[in-house]
Amino acid sequence: MDLKTLPALTVLSDNVTIVEQNGIKIVRVNHDKASAGISLHGGHVIWFQPKDQQDLIWMSEKAEFDTNKALRGGIPVCWPWFGKAANPSHGFVRTSEWQLIEHRESEQGVIIVLGIEDSEATQALWPHKFSARLYIDIQETLKVTLDAENTDTQAWQCSGALHTYLTVGDINQVEVTGMGPLYLDGLQQGKACESDVQTLTIGAMLDRVYTKADSQLSMTDKALNRQVMVKNGGQNAAVIWNPWVEGAQSMADMADNGYQTMLCIESTYHATNLENGYNVAPGEHFILTTEISTKAN
Repeated sequence: MDLKTLPALTVLSDNVTIVEQNGIKIVRVNHDKASAGISLHGGHVIWFQPKDQQDLIWMSEKAEFDTNKALRGGIPVCWPWFGKAANPSHGFVRTSEWQLIEHRESEQGVIIVLGIEDSEATQALWPHKFSARLYIDIQETLKVTLDAENTDTQAWQCSGALHTYLTVGDINQVEVTGMGPLYLDGLQQGKACESDVQTLTIGAMLDRVYTKADSQLSMTDKALNRQVMVKNGGQNAAVIWNPWVEGAQSMADMADNGYQTMLCIESTYHATNLENGYNVAPGEHFILTTEISTKAN
């Protein structure tokens, strides 16, 4: 079923309603500037569509709306760690239930604020106290901000990513700039590599942590005749990922040809383990942002 047309479970305003899919509540925003959907399971943006444009955010047609699993596509929130720095991979908030804290509306757009706190379940995985907020600012552009406060009595370390899946017309006709020359290659066990390529094209499986990326990366999508800008903040790296045909075939929640219409460009604070993560003292905050905009070529 098309999530954009599900009947409203709760009407919060002319612009904001709550819908439900397989027991998962979704905050649906319909505004003159754009429409969007945010799953409370995972605090997960599942679509963003500026007015009169195609979706900017890619969701797998085979995504499993299951409260025990992470959704495939959208913008998963990877925290308090990214990758395999600890277990489970990519942290626990992307499979946790977030609460709708507030929604703010204006002529410019809608801001949705979600929240999650530590619990017995989270402390069993990561023995620290925290209070996290996710701000989703839906205008002609989309800005997502993860703000995690240390409410503990001692410092803790974390890493994380806003794992954005972008919609592309044809992965073979995509060019990316701004990634910088240095990367850790996930296909070579994190081997440090250097490349003098200024414009990246994708023709095979790609899993790279670019460690000197610009704060803004640009993706030219020739098939959809648009340029997508990804501006990141609070990061120390940018991840670029596409599973290609062999990766897509290995995932039950992605169609075999799903890789052809997506590319991940992620705002990332990367650390190989939690001890080397971002240090957050009591009362301080870890903040990670990504802002996505587009213009016609």
